[in-house]
Amino acid sequence: MITIRPSDQRGRADYGWLQARYSFSFARYFDPAHTGFRALRVINQDVVAPGRGFPEHPHDNMEIITYVISGAIAHRDSTGAQRTVRPGQIQHMSAGSGVTHSEFNPSKDEPLHLLQVWIEPARQGVRPAYNELTIDESRRRDGLVALASPDGRDGSIAINADARVSSLRLPPGRGAALALAPGRHAWVQVVRGRLTVKGAALGPGDGAAISDEPELNVRATEGDIEALVFDLA
Repeated sequence: MITIRPSDQRGRADYGWLQARYSFSFARYFDPAHTGFRALRVINQDVVAPGRGFPEHPHDNMEIITYVISGAIAHRDSTGAQRTVRPGQIQHMSAGSGVTHSEFNPSKDEPLHLLQVWIEPARQGVRPAYNELTIDESRRRDGLVALASPDGRDGSIAINADARVSSLRLPPGRGAALALAPGRHAWVQVVRGRLTVKGAALGPGDGAAISDEPELNVRATEGDIEALVFDLA
């Protein structure tokens, strides 16, 4: 079974300096039909104006992944981490027992475009941690490269969640078959390009929830496609 979350039906927010699209309920946007999928609680697509960002604020008991699409993000948190992350990298923060952080666009003229992802943790109250990964294209198999997993397999970041996150890239016309173990579910979030998942057409910003399927047949139909794939309990 596949359920499409069309991009143009997502929640929206316009703060002037921030243009946001919400796949699931977040902040002032609430839709009881879209409060998350399995352990996946947030997929926000944000465009942040030059020199602007999110001042220091707290989180706890959430696994937070930031995927930079374009521009750069300057991160600082109470674990002592102070980093700038660019396309081809992801950052992960395990909020655990409590952490404060800020996220800013350090550029004077270039917008920052990113996806922020929140995943419910497997264990509450763990020690907060910050991790960063530079995507190694040599590890890409069948268009997929592992970004995060519970055990850090295949060079991915180890996260405190029963979830595996991968980046998918395919050139036009190419396909991939992605296996799902019994009892697992998947979410596909398209970043750019157009593709089909089990024959269902998806474009930029679209998402798809997949359950009760042993395999995902994905094919790029227009442009080089880029997507995030979540394997969830």
